[in-house]
Amino acid sequence: MAKKDTLDPKKKGADYSAENITVLEGLDPVRKRPGMYIGSTGETGLHHLVWEIVDNSVDEAMAGHADLIDVVIQKDGGCSVTDNGRGIPIDVHKTTKKSALETVLTVLHAGGKFGGDASGYKVSGGLHGVGAAVVNALSTDLIAEVMRDGKIYTQAYKKGVAQGKVKETGKVSAKDEFQNGTRITFYPDVSIFTTVEFNFKTILEHLRSQAYLTKGLHFRITDERVGLTYQYYFEGGVISYIKQINRKKKVKHEPIYINKTLDEIMVEIAIQYTDEFDEVVLAYANNEYNPEGGTHVTGFRTALTRSINNYAVKNSFVKESEKLTGEDMREGLSAIISVKLPNPQFEGQTKAKLGNPEVRTAVEAVLGSALEEHFEEHPADATKIIEKVILAAKARLAARAARDSVLRKGVLEGLALPGKLADCSESDPAKSEIYIVEGDSAGGSAKQGRDRRFQAILPLRGKILNVERARLDRMLGSEQIKNLVIAMGAGVGDQFDVEKLRYHRIIIMTDADVDGAHIRTLLLTLFYRYFPDVIRRGYLYIAQPPLFRVQVGKEHQYAFSEDERDEILKDLLSEKEAKKNVKGAKKVKAEEVEVPEVEVLDEEDNATKAKGYSIQRYKGLGEMNPGQLWETTMDPENRVMLQVHIEDAEKASEIFETLMGDEVAPRKRFIQTHAKSVKNLDI
Repeated sequence: MAKKDTLDPKKKGADYSAENITVLEGLDPVRKRPGMYIGSTGETGLHHLVWEIVDNSVDEAMAGHADLIDVVIQKDGGCSVTDNGRGIPIDVHKTTKKSALETVLTVLHAGGKFGGDASGYKVSGGLHGVGAAVVNALSTDLIAEVMRDGKIYTQAYKKGVAQGKVKETGKVSAKDEFQNGTRITFYPDVSIFTTVEFNFKTILEHLRSQAYLTKGLHFRITDERVGLTYQYYFEGGVISYIKQINRKKKVKHEPIYINKTLDEIMVEIAIQYTDEFDEVVLAYANNEYNPEGGTHVTGFRTALTRSINNYAVKNSFVKESEKLTGEDMREGLSAIISVKLPNPQFEGQTKAKLGNPEVRTAVEAVLGSALEEHFEEHPADATKIIEKVILAAKARLAARAARDSVLRKGVLEGLALPGKLADCSESDPAKSEIYIVEGDSAGGSAKQGRDRRFQAILPLRGKILNVERARLDRMLGSEQIKNLVIAMGAGVGDQFDVEKLRYHRIIIMTDADVDGAHIRTLLLTLFYRYFPDVIRRGYLYIAQPPLFRVQVGKEHQYAFSEDERDEILKDLLSEKEAKKNVKGAKKVKAEEVEVPEVEVLDEEDNATKAKGYSIQRYKGLGEMNPGQLWETTMDPENRVMLQVHIEDAEKASEIFETLMGDEVAPRKRFIQTHAKSVKNLDI
């Protein structure tokens, strides 16, 4: 059931007109350099279009003018976003001499976010005011519909160009769900984006977080392609959010909730400690996720450390000289930090980091005061938190001893490089890469096949320690991990410095079987939990060795999947048939060739050679000779590599906890759920 529109349609839009739209500059650059505005032209950039339009609707909700947002992924490839706000004004703007609707959709930095009067937006996530215009410019078609004063107004665009003036196209029926509001329907330009296929799951997860961050805002999301509809509505706000994040974890106490406005900055925070070792802190400014944090996170950490230390000293948990560190506070911490402010200063259009210095002061003051009051009123919560932090401090001291031992060992052993490491001669990290290779056999092939100038090889013997449930001191007790830490040269723990990293391409290269996948997952867990900056900088990669070598006569090619193997076999056999014909004869087309049933046999098997072709299935890197390994997996001209990114920190943390944590039941459910999607599992 849709949530009823409780806002009075007659009062909407009365003080919101073209006068509230401020214009700064034109639109031309967007199609030429889309990456500057949406981050990329891949799947991330595609979904950024949805976020931009949704952000405008959320701004209406945060201003108190809307409480329902409807998002529909259409069968024809389009996406529509409808809100029950005031509706974008359609009267003529005095500067552009166009309707306010066309101004918003065709001019960069035009919107109700710059004027500063009460009729525009006091709080807005769309700081730059380029969202709607950018979406319009990067869409083959866009249709804008505005419901105002009982009428429906429509205007169509193609690649950002209006196809006529705003026209009245109908009247709002008393039965219509959206008596007032705006509907934007757009079709991403296939000539700009590498994919125009919307991912319903990605949209659901993003909009769920938006629903958490705006209490009382109702989201309805529909995928017409599969006939699914989801609805999100959370009265609890960030309290509901943090409970969702920690639903599979053992929590120490009920969430601590703070909500206060100071100097026009609204600060909303939820804090909860768990038995985990990792930290999950999600920061938002005006509902925009800030993956790189910012001044609100700095203020949060300062206040948290000071408040816990003050209570611990005051109640004799620790001595004044033994104060706990910020690092101790972060172990097992889950927190949602949401601030809303009039003039946010973000770094870039993708709003990765908040820069307002006044926000740090506000968050620090609000949180410090609230925690002091909460600890006095709930001493049991304070005791559990401090016990957790003290335990983390003891582990930190043990870890420091282990870390110093590793680093000291590095200095004493002839500049520290492990014996198994075959280093490269290049000293510039930006030009250097290291392959972390499974097994001595594959390591030997890699060492012989590599380019010694810029490629280093570090073989691993067997599976490394699962660090998901291991503190730093235990982790550094593993010889394999210790060697990797020394080879990277950037330290570990609180002394890790990504600027000192010796290689800017760290490449995980494992076998294409179950053991190889497990080792790869263990390494990904290590980097995610202990070296996240390596991933954030884009330095971590996964090598993609081929699965098959297909040979017909003297010709051979490599395939990365069974489908590709069959296509290559057809092509090579067609070329072979063509060569049998007289000179100048028409080449036999691949689809005309009858391919025998493919048998994956050893390359030396005479039976396959007798049939005129041979196919080798590589189950391990060690089965390739050095030349083949270079040709397929290590040559920068030919190789295929996957770059590792963190798109959703909360989701990534949850997946690692499920797959690598102590609890067996969640992992079992995951395997049962996804078992049927696994093809040709090698055991």
